[in-house]
Amino acid sequence: VQLQAYGGGLVQAGGSLRLSCAASAHTLRVYGITWFRQAPGKEREFVAAINWSGSSTYYADSVKGRFTISGDSAKNTVYLEMNSLKPEDTAVYYCAPDRNYPTVQSGKVLSWGQGTLVTVSS
Repeated sequence: VQLQAYGGGLVQAGGSLRLSCAASAHTLRVYGITWFRQAPGKEREFVAAINWSGSSTYYADSVKGRFTISGDSAKNTVYLEMNSLKPEDTAVYYCAPDRNYPTVQSGKVLSWGQGTLVTVSS
């Protein structure tokens, strides 16, 4: 299952952006969703995850308190609300099915879809 992330763009430091991850109803009933990001020249790193029911969320320390992951079952979409953005948040962001919530190691993700680029200017 490959999921599509979208909603990236250029934003100034301190600004906000909301990313979306569209999935099938079946996928969201069975799996959680995990977000990763990859900055230029760096390894892909975990950002946030939500379990299949939406009752539990988990964040990387670097984004805790600034990012919020949530799901809308009516729209079969998971969102990553990003506030107080910093230049170091600049990266391509990916969402993926989370078969073992929370999946925090990129090597444990079985499939990657196309990411969306977030650029934070200083």
